Amino acid sequence: MSSIIVVTKARHVADKIIELTFSDGLKGAVDFSRWIEMYPFFAPLREPEYFKNFSLDGWTVSWPNGADIAPETLYEIVVKSQTPQTV
Repeated sequence: MSSIIVVTKARHVADKIIELTFSDGLKGAVDFSRWIEMYPFFAPLREPEYFKNFSLDGWTVSWPNGADIAPETLYEIVVKSQTPQTV
């Protein structure tokens, strides 16, 4: 039986970047800028104070307007950022 990976801790570190800790202990930073620029639903997050007003909903990071990113997507981003790239 596999367990679902969820975000257990989140801490704003800079601009549109949040450091996330997952239920398996993986930890890394995710830049949310691309979603904010790409999707109108994320537009309120352009405001620094609104962006910092996130919470954990039991699965992932979310904002008052309902904006969130699936925890598995965030997990994949962190894993890729920590995997050495070969050229």
